Amino acid sequence: MYILHQNRRSLMVGAMICLICPLVARATDETAQTTLTKDQIKHFLVSAKIVGSKQSGKGITSPWRLTLSDGTLTHDASFQAVDEHKSSVTLASGRTELNFVDSYKYNIAAYTLAELVGMDDILPVYVERSWKGNSGSLSWWLPVKMDEEERVKNKIAVPDPDAWDNQMYKIRVFDQLVNDADANLTNVLISPDFKIWRVDFSRAFRLYKDLQRPNDLVRCDRQLLEKLKALDANELATKTKHYLSKDEVKAVMARRDKIVEHFQKLIAEKGEKGVLY
Repeated sequence: MYILHQNRRSLMVGAMICLICPLVARATDETAQTTLTKDQIKHFLVSAKIVGSKQSGKGITSPWRLTLSDGTLTHDASFQAVDEHKSSVTLASGRTELNFVDSYKYNIAAYTLAELVGMDDILPVYVERSWKGNSGSLSWWLPVKMDEEERVKNKIAVPDPDAWDNQMYKIRVFDQLVNDADANLTNVLISPDFKIWRVDFSRAFRLYKDLQRPNDLVRCDRQLLEKLKALDANELATKTKHYLSKDEVKAVMARRDKIVEHFQKLIAEKGEKGVLY
């Protein structure tokens, strides 16, 4: 009887450990999201061992969800290896695009640009990494509740409309800056506390120097506007030299000029309080 009792206790303890361990691992990952610095996340993404993989069914390029571990932390990341260059492509909308590019390199360029203008808190960290012989972008997996398409479809109200609007204003500015040919609501991810993340820039950085939708630009974060004014073409070219061409950098700077000009005009019409926050 004593042996039977001891065996039963051992089984119960083992079962409890099995239940607790995933919770501890999940808590560790959630803590890492808020405690790791951006440099630590970058180091983890480029150096941690890939211990698992699963292909995502979402998105045109169907990125892979990889599981990484460095022996202390285990966390997932999104791997996208698309790198297509075609003379022309007919898009789903029916529009034909010449000199079509769909490349993981633009994800890394977008994050680098976001760092320069102080918007890297709205994009996940992107790095370049090789997996199974293919180079691609690897980004920190985010705690996501839904995307904006789901929120709109299900008519889910945001808890703090002002905070939500301020995030969306910044995303609209960034979308105009990078000129994403495939920007859509599924690229706007929403965390459980309604923080917004903007992801997937593989079809960005078109060579157009005009803004796609200037009417989207109605308000702007004050610090973001100052960062845009201070954006230096040489620094951008140096930091994105493996990912953007000279013409793509020139197009970014031309759009930057038009964004700044647009907001300065709005400020002259409505005053700073009506435009900046």
